[in-house]
Amino acid sequence: MSKTWFITGASRGFGRIWAEAALARGDSVAATARRPESLRSLVDTYGERVLPLRLDVTDREAAAGAVQRAADAFGRLDVVVNNAGYGLFGMVEETTEEQARAQLDTNLLGPLWVTQAALPFLRAQGRGHLVQVSSLGGLAAFPTLGLYNASKWALEGMSEALAQEVGPLGIRVTIVEPGPYGTDWSGTSAVHTHPLPAYGPVREARRAGAAARAPQDPRATAGVILELVDTDEPPLRLFLGTYPYPVVEAAYRQRLETWNTWRPLAARA
Repeated sequence: MSKTWFITGASRGFGRIWAEAALARGDSVAATARRPESLRSLVDTYGERVLPLRLDVTDREAAAGAVQRAADAFGRLDVVVNNAGYGLFGMVEETTEEQARAQLDTNLLGPLWVTQAALPFLRAQGRGHLVQVSSLGGLAAFPTLGLYNASKWALEGMSEALAQEVGPLGIRVTIVEPGPYGTDWSGTSAVHTHPLPAYGPVREARRAGAAARAPQDPRATAGVILELVDTDEPPLRLFLGTYPYPVVEAAYRQRLETWNTWRPLAARA
């Protein structure tokens, strides 16, 4: 049976790739973007199976309206993908209040508003799949990405609790955690802080590490996402690519070692 999708941030990157993949196999997609004209080619190719919607996910009222329009147009919502987001690059000390709030508004509160808007429809159906696009940076932190890490760590915590709340209602939640892919995340959609000279060596080391790592082709994720949403019992978490495995394994090993090393002090509390 074909599925109906609601995808935020569908103008480019993962959102665009997954929308195209879903449409190519016969599904219907409510595709949202800040500039819906960027979705014109999808409408030209797939016609009424595409519902282009203008949406800034930081606008809670607009998110509710977009979800309502999608449900009215297609009669149901099977897969809701919270993909819209961007990267904020800079040291924690360098980050302005405006930058910090904007990062959390988009990467955390945006998915919250869309999720809250979609849940009444999914509960009424007794089924549905929420796909929350997190990141390797939602599990391990990296210099120059402190507020981005904060937004994705918060999304992970919210989504893990959500999965326990809605699971008994027949609704599934999957947190998708991509490694480095060649999307626009670090390109024109990124925001950068004003650099402080004191952090020059940290910044340069980070740049050198990123330059030595070849990004993966994001189009390779399309088939994986289609298989994920077709799975009867999808996982709570799914890496995209193999790059995250050694990074996250090392991070969790270090955390366990630290906790256990300091267990005697903790026990005195």
